[in-house]
Formats: sequence, C-alpha cells, structure tokens
Amino acid sequence: MLRCTPFLLFDGNCAEAMRFYHGCIGGNLVLTRLGDTPMKDQFPPEKHGRIINAHLKSGAIEISATDWMASPAFEPKLGNMSALFVTGTDDAELKAVFDKLAVGAERERFQELRPMPFGTYGQFYDKFGMQWIFRGDARQ
Repeated sequence: MLRCTPFLLFDGNCAEAMRFYHGCIGGNLVLTRLGDTPMKDQFPPEKHGRIINAHLKSGAIEISATDWMASPAFEPKLGNMSALFVTGTDDAELKAVFDKLAVGAERERFQELRPMPFGTYGQFYDKFGMQWIFRGDARQ
C-alpha cells in the first residue's frame, strides 16, 4: 500500500522547524543527521550536521522533511521547498506509480528509482512542475 505525506525542504534549519512543529502538534519526532548515515561520504563535511530525514507523526498528521542537499545550482526558494512524498513497501507498486507520474517530467533534476542504503529512492518534477519524492522500504 502506498502513502502520501507532505515533504518539506529547509536550508539548514530543518531540526529547528520540525522541533517547533513537534511542540505545536505533539507526537513523535525522529531526526536523522546526514553525518550519522552511510551516505555522509557522498557529501562535504560541512553538510554532515544537516538533517537527511525528519519524520513527525501525531495521530493522523504526518510530516517528513530534510535540509537542502542539492548542488548550489538548485538553490532553495519558495516554490521548490515542498514535495509530495510517496512511500511504500511494494517496489513494483511504487515503480508503477513512479513511471506513470514521470511521463513528461522535467529531465534536468530527474532521479530514476534506484536502491539506496535507506531503501528505494527516486524523485522528479512532473509535467505540471510539482515535485514528487518516492521511497521504498530498505531490504531486510
């Protein structure tokens, strides 16, 4: 089964923002810093303190977020700091939806679904300019 939640992108203040939201709505907040993951070697040391994944769940409310990790060519600005975050446990189901939504997608920042240390991952801006981020569960 696939799920869709809002996904917010911050420029170095993800932890601060998510702690604020947590204080407002309660629930459970999990913050993962880039430097605490196997992916840290793919980024310069100055980004290791940034949040690679934040997840806040309070009842039926869920918010996922990260700090901006893209190259300087893609600076965060209003309009590209949120996305639709689709998660799932069935890679075939995830890929089927990914492929349908990707028809006509912008190619410059397109990232095909592929295995990563934390699970299957891919993202793109669709033909309407909406950003989609996909993540499948990590293999056991």
